[in-house]
Amino acid sequence: MKKLFIIGAILFLISCNQAQDKISDTAILITNVSIIDVVTGDLIPDRQIVIDSGSIKKIVASVENNEVYKTVINGQGKYALPGLAEMHAHIPSPPTSKERTEEILFLYLSNGITTIRGMLGHPSHLELRKAAEEGKLLSPRIFTSSPSLNGNSVTTTEEARSKVISYEKDGYDFLKIHPGIKRDVFDELVRTANEVGITFSGHVPVDVGIEHALRSKFASIDHVDGFLEGLVPASANVNQNENGFFGYNFTKLADTSKIDELVALSEKNEVWIVPTQSLFERWFAPVDGESLLQQPEMKYMSASTLSNWKVRKEASTGPKTNFDKKQWETFIDIRRKLIYSINKKGHGLLLGSDAPQLFNVPGFSIHHEIEGMSVAGLTPIDIIRSGTVNPARFFEMENVFGQLKEGMAADILLVNSNPVEDIGALKDLSGVMVRGVWLSKEAIDQKLKLIAQSASTK
Repeated sequence: MKKLFIIGAILFLISCNQAQDKISDTAILITNVSIIDVVTGDLIPDRQIVIDSGSIKKIVASVENNEVYKTVINGQGKYALPGLAEMHAHIPSPPTSKERTEEILFLYLSNGITTIRGMLGHPSHLELRKAAEEGKLLSPRIFTSSPSLNGNSVTTTEEARSKVISYEKDGYDFLKIHPGIKRDVFDELVRTANEVGITFSGHVPVDVGIEHALRSKFASIDHVDGFLEGLVPASANVNQNENGFFGYNFTKLADTSKIDELVALSEKNEVWIVPTQSLFERWFAPVDGESLLQQPEMKYMSASTLSNWKVRKEASTGPKTNFDKKQWETFIDIRRKLIYSINKKGHGLLLGSDAPQLFNVPGFSIHHEIEGMSVAGLTPIDIIRSGTVNPARFFEMENVFGQLKEGMAADILLVNSNPVEDIGALKDLSGVMVRGVWLSKEAIDQKLKLIAQSASTK
């Protein structure tokens, strides 16, 4: 009787193990792929990745019975890395149609962007975030700011306190700071944000200034805003309100020897920086608007949007603006020095291009941003980290996304050559996986064709 009991127990354990090893009908296998460790920069060749229920179940050297997987993706000769984050994105709001909003979200995905941080929040974005989380919407992971806090929307300390409390209760991920806020109002906003436990990001209001902004511990400062103004010596006695486009008017007064001091302050206060350098090399730059309009990705935007972009470009840098190319060259050189130093000695950079903004088409603009970061002296792995593990650290979600590890979200970018050797490889997609949903290059191209057709009718 005792022997029969032992045999029965053994058979039961075997059956349990077999049940555990049974491969789910929804499991996906990526075979023989080289994985990029975005923390070390190392390459891990010939790995098999098993994905199911939106997460990475296994990363192993070999798996048995490949044929039982209903979906097998051949990774031979390809490279896998985490999906990218666009840390300065804009999500359409009403009256933009549901269909167009979904098209914009797909444009991000089509370029390997599996996480977006929306920088101008709206109540509708809370619903989009929920739908994306529940798998009811094909979309990058969404983080959304509050509606804008600026010199018009918060004019008193009481108003600042009320809105911060309200936006935190509404469930926004963070507060969006825009220009124009007075120093005392800003300080109350910061006090209340710290009290209720919500972070704040965005612009540096002129009345606040970069040093006070850094000491106030912005979660991120976007556009490298305020830094150039912070390089102007006090002896110059300038009117800070005459700074122009992100400090452009003060270019000739900037003392670049002060860069290390500001960068050290950003590191001390753990403030991340989002460069959005593409804005300054496309919109606010000596580049002809017509040549930008000829770029292939423009076909995904409506004629009215493109026309508006052209008009605003002319108003910013056209012949009637007295735009000075030599001054711009000095301005952009200072920005590149700041970006390089922040990456080397600051708290860190986050990848973000500000799309859709002038000539920055969602998804596609991230590659213009990457190019700008490269010209500033960042290495490919520096840039990859700014769009993968750094955003995960920023959101304190390192165990959720930003790396390819067992148990983490299956946000995977599959490319045809090694981006650590050539960052341009990020444009040569084999496919994108967003929380376990696989989008092949063929499927992406087919959807993009439909989006282009839709845009051409508007």
